[in-house]
Amino acid sequence: HVQLVESGGGLVQPGGSLRLSCAASGFTYTSYCMGWFRQIPDKGREGVAGIESDGSTSYADSVKGRFTISQDSAKNILYLQLHSLKVEDTAIYYCAASTWRRSCSGGRPYEYWGQGTQVTVS
Repeated sequence: HVQLVESGGGLVQPGGSLRLSCAASGFTYTSYCMGWFRQIPDKGREGVAGIESDGSTSYADSVKGRFTISQDSAKNILYLQLHSLKVEDTAIYYCAASTWRRSCSGGRPYEYWGQGTQVTVS
């Protein structure tokens, strides 16, 4: 049973930083894609960043240079470091995981999702 649990969201001023964490239990695949998405009210879900099992990463243009995705494979934790936050970054941030690496390029839907953590920049 795979479970993803996000944490680290909160209220931060513009220009501030946060680090989101996603604890993944039961997800022990050697080939995978994990990613962060965000949902803004009245807007669609947006892919923010992804990381494949070989360590390669990808980012949405809107967050490049400001957000960094990383993972602690030993602890099975996915991170998203957010810097230079803007009001428009306000959203619920979700962690997702897939047993298919091509999910990171949009080639296959993610299979597992967390419950989300709220980030408010104000």
